[in-house]
Amino acid sequence: MSALFASGRVVDIILAVIAVEALWLILTTRRQLFDRLLSLLPGVLLLLALRAALTGADWRLVALWLTLSFPLHLADLLRRGRL
Repeated sequence: MSALFASGRVVDIILAVIAVEALWLILTTRRQLFDRLLSLLPGVLLLLALRAALTGADWRLVALWLTLSFPLHLADLLRRGRL
């Protein structure tokens, strides 16, 4: 189990699940598709930051994923009327 985390594969598995969810949303949702996908994107970027940190990537790559996730998170909150 520790190898699954150390290699970052656990994040790959979670991202695959999210990709299946996004595909399902694309196939079944005609209305508000952009809104639904926008709600997934900040989490995907946070997972990429986690994967980078788990695999020992440079801190700047971790910071990049975290920084990119923030405006998308704000956009999602604005869309939902919670900001």
